[in-house]
Amino acid sequence: CKNGPHDHDLITPRLTSFSDVGENLEELFRMNKIWAETITAQHPDFFAERAKTQNPHIVWIGCSDSRVPAETIVQLGPGEIFVHRNIANQFNHTDLNSLSVLQYAIEHLQVEHVIVCGHYGCGGVAASMKNKQHGLVDNWLCNLKDIYWKNKKLFNELSEEERINLLVRLNVKQQVYNVTATSIVQRAWANGNQVKVHGWVYDLSTGLLEDLKVDIENETELCDQIYKVID
Repeated sequence: CKNGPHDHDLITPRLTSFSDVGENLEELFRMNKIWAETITAQHPDFFAERAKTQNPHIVWIGCSDSRVPAETIVQLGPGEIFVHRNIANQFNHTDLNSLSVLQYAIEHLQVEHVIVCGHYGCGGVAASMKNKQHGLVDNWLCNLKDIYWKNKKLFNELSEEERINLLVRLNVKQQVYNVTATSIVQRAWANGNQVKVHGWVYDLSTGLLEDLKVDIENETELCDQIYKVID
């Protein structure tokens, strides 16, 4: 719809839990069939067209948390968002997985927007603020500890919940900076591609998104020019 979706076009999530279907995997196939048949009845060519190619305008770097399904919370359908998710929505410069997703999205899919989306009450962020062992994930979360350490004074006199949520926001901003520091994004800018990187936070308690107003669309807006890698 050129003028935006009507109310009847919006996705109404079925609030069904796995326990509601008896934790039966076969029931998921039945529900999948109903979903596919319903979409096909409304849009007969929907799946045939999506099978030919994908043309998303957004690449989403989010948390693996099961309560933050990217497409659902922004009401977009299959084929609209290229999604990468990991614990605490990290974008590390040595993570070949994240780098490969970003490069493919920008250079091959020609996405125009990169959204880094964290969420309040993030378990990964909370775990990073404690001196406990959680296993292999501790090494992954060490990057969050670095962010906390660099901004330690900001956490004085805050409650535990406020401390976690502050680190959630700082983490999103840092990952935005990390994305824009890549040769992938900067090469796209140098080639004249319109790529914008954004930082958002999702509130689990309200279902609403918050724009952190950390939007970077060219090399002059890098957090520091030391991160400029393309002449």
